[in-house]
Amino acid sequence: MLTGIFVLWQPRTPPTMQQQTPKPCLASPDGVDSAKLYTIYNFVTPNRDPTMTPPYKTRTQMVMENLRGRILRGEFPAGAPLRQDAIAKELAVSRIPVREALMQLEAQGLVKFEAHRGAVVTMLDASAIDELFYLRALLEADTLFHAVDKMTEATFAQAEAILAQFDHALESGTQIEHWAELNHSFHATLYQAAGRPQALDLIAQINLSCDRYVRFELLFAQGGVDKAEREHAQLLELCRTRRKHEAVVLLRQHIEAAGQSIKQILASGHKN
Repeated sequence: MLTGIFVLWQPRTPPTMQQQTPKPCLASPDGVDSAKLYTIYNFVTPNRDPTMTPPYKTRTQMVMENLRGRILRGEFPAGAPLRQDAIAKELAVSRIPVREALMQLEAQGLVKFEAHRGAVVTMLDASAIDELFYLRALLEADTLFHAVDKMTEATFAQAEAILAQFDHALESGTQIEHWAELNHSFHATLYQAAGRPQALDLIAQINLSCDRYVRFELLFAQGGVDKAEREHAQLLELCRTRRKHEAVVLLRQHIEAAGQSIKQILASGHKN
């Protein structure tokens, strides 16, 4: 006869953990002052609502946005060296996020690495303008063509609101700082209805590389902003009335003319 001892198994109750009140973090484990990082964030986004909690950003993101903004504003001109040690000391971070940020800026065409010099701000390049604005015209025109018939009243209302912000930027004298971002937002609003996420991602990447050239045009073009404003309004009206073939033609002309304008300014001797 088989006999044995059977033990009734009972799950163990985990010990009660004492709740501790988290302490404010004044410094990270690597010794970086969090208050300094918060100051960097405010420098990157100076117009944020002070009552809102800032979104979480890695040190690499904050350093990248800081450097990118300064390159676009001309604080680091074309050809200027970007010393990793000096930047790390200024922003109170280690060299690791600085190096990672510079690699991201290299992918955007704003920085290149040279032997014996390290990272430097790239020069404005006429051949790069040709390629970038050709790709913009190609991709954006095709995306707009597939978007027009799917646009809704909400699309048009959002685009109208962005056009109103253009007017405010012009009146307040902040066009250099904000016009490029509004330009991206206006175009992206029209393209969103196409439902082509891969194309939208490519367009966003190309526009990152074009951003410096667009700001360059804003600084030196005569009447370029007013012309762009009129064309934006015309483009929106063509989309609203579903005249997509005319909208595509206007968009291509709009983008190609911007590229030619930038090349002419560059040829005249202006440099960033």
